[in-house]
Amino acid sequence: MALILVIDDEEAVRRVIVRTLKSAGHEVVEAENGEKGLALVRTIPPPVLIITDILMPRKDGLETIMEIIRECPEARIIAISGGGAAGHMEYLTIAERLGAIATLAKPFRAEELLDAVSTALAD
Repeated sequence: MALILVIDDEEAVRRVIVRTLKSAGHEVVEAENGEKGLALVRTIPPPVLIITDILMPRKDGLETIMEIIRECPEARIIAISGGGAAGHMEYLTIAERLGAIATLAKPFRAEELLDAVSTALAD
């Protein structure tokens, strides 16, 4: 299956995503913020797919998406967001404009995540 990098500052959310992806046969690495996620992108074999939260400390998901696209244009990115003051739809729309190929609003079901991953990997 695929190597997937999961970037999310909420440990419980990250744990559920990682468990779901591993149960589907994927190899998963994880980071708790955009800064650490970018460091992983630079040091591990290029991940086929990156799933990143939008609202995170140290480097938010929008900045992270822009840097990943600049450094690794072939990367496929799924953006996820639970909202914040502006609501998740605005952030997710911006993420798509920056290069995310799919978005998911939190909370999402495991099936929705796996469908998005399958679609992203098929493109």
